[in-house]
Amino acid sequence: MTEEFRTQCRELMARFPQARSALLPMLHLAQAEDGYVTPEAIRVCAELLELSTAEVAAVASFYTMYKRHRSGTYHLGVCTNTLCAVLGGDEIWRTLSERLDTGHDEVSADGTFSLERIECQAACTHAPVMTANWEYLDDMDVDKALDVVARLGRGEAVRSTRGPVIRPFTDTERTLAGYDDGLAGEGGTADAKMLAGVAYARQHGMSAPQAPERSPFDETSGTDDAGGAPAGDGEG
Repeated sequence: MTEEFRTQCRELMARFPQARSALLPMLHLAQAEDGYVTPEAIRVCAELLELSTAEVAAVASFYTMYKRHRSGTYHLGVCTNTLCAVLGGDEIWRTLSERLDTGHDEVSADGTFSLERIECQAACTHAPVMTANWEYLDDMDVDKALDVVARLGRGEAVRSTRGPVIRPFTDTERTLAGYDDGLAGEGGTADAKMLAGVAYARQHGMSAPQAPERSPFDETSGTDDAGGAPAGDGEG
């Protein structure tokens, strides 16, 4: 890893009260450097944070956003959880996999695309959902998915449903590491589907319940007002 990488890792570490809290953004920064978390990146992160390489590797292998081999320029995720699947996600996956001759967690022969079957992308209101370098592509179907792949493959600008133009994987990873290029927040607002629950609640005068004055989980819970034993625990 370059000295610049080490310097930026130290900058990330300085942002947190405990340096080891910087590990997640440091791993994203590693992917911005090489397109995946290399063994060398694991070693350097461990050295800087005074952790074992096993501890760093455990984190890198636990979270699926961290890749242990090079990703494509555009990493495509297709949700195949129940709702997305029945609304077309399975067919989108099958078609893209066949078109790119690429399976789950694999990279196309030319290195442009990598594919991932994703269990859920927390975007069920717009099922079926895809992501391209973690940017949402909502309300997809097979034709839309193929169009996105064709345009990205030709080097055309493709704007995600919720705002930013889809950038190369390494650029997106740098933003996730905490080094914003000013493009990640372009456009994008909540739409009627996302706000349907809020709108319904307002129309019907519904509101969230008030929080209790005292948490039932605080250290005094389960005792009477005088601090004695819980009710029902006395003799007699």
